[in-house]
Amino acid sequence: MKDTKKYQGIFPAFYACYAPDGSISPERVRAFTEYLIGKGVTGLYVGGSSGECIYHSVEERKLVLENVMAVAKGRIVIIAHVACNNTRDSMELAAHAESLGVDAIAAIPPIYFKLPPHAIAKYWNDISSAAPHTDFVIYNIPQLAGVALSGALLREMLKNPNVIGVKNSSMPVQDIEMWRDEGAIVFNGPDEQLLSGLAAGAIGGIGGTYAVMPELYLAIYRLFREGEIAKARAIQDECCHVIYKLCSGKGNMYATIKETLRLMGAPDIGGVREPLYNLTEEDKAICAQCAAEIQKLVAQYA
Repeated sequence: MKDTKKYQGIFPAFYACYAPDGSISPERVRAFTEYLIGKGVTGLYVGGSSGECIYHSVEERKLVLENVMAVAKGRIVIIAHVACNNTRDSMELAAHAESLGVDAIAAIPPIYFKLPPHAIAKYWNDISSAAPHTDFVIYNIPQLAGVALSGALLREMLKNPNVIGVKNSSMPVQDIEMWRDEGAIVFNGPDEQLLSGLAAGAIGGIGGTYAVMPELYLAIYRLFREGEIAKARAIQDECCHVIYKLCSGKGNMYATIKETLRLMGAPDIGGVREPLYNLTEEDKAICAQCAAEIQKLVAQYA
């Protein structure tokens, strides 16, 4: 039985860091990694949805992870999402991640063509075989991938000794209970339900808005562990209100998040890559409101 205690806690999903010309900026990747380490997070989830992975080449994804690891290795836990929409590239990224010494790799199922469970299992096991000494986390996000994890598929995957658990971004909290009952550790995915996910048995959380307000999610996690549920719920409610505001603009949520971070003094990590939609002038007022609200909440709760 593997020791999975190191995965307990809060894992911000790492955002893509771009230079002004839209290329990956190694300097900004390193600066943002250092910024998040300074916030006291458990680890980082690199190369996932929040990292705009589907818009990056294999070489760009390697570049991001290399620069995260140059700063983070040995300091915090790193989970690298390595899935591409073909097995060969995914295996290449998995082998690369293991060579850098990540703690775990993760993968969504293949998207677009709807594959049967046995084909998805082969895809995940092939990826895992390219990183034979590294933990493997299944990424269940059916609303975007178009494929939902089932109990039968999870049981099949747990025959692979490297498979330790699930990053569960489906909305039903019941899924966390089901995957845990199968013997997997589970990371809560939807940021709006971190507290509910923890109550259902999640070991921690991986979230797309954690990096813009890590202090608040760390407080939720700490208060839950201390049994202060009412206090944790009050912060969770406030986080949800901020999330709704971040999603209210014309530009993509991650463009809003990156500008909000910049307004709060975090490293400038650029915008988002097309076809994601960047900020409009009207969105800048939303960013300013979010920055002010987050700073007020951090002062109140963190």
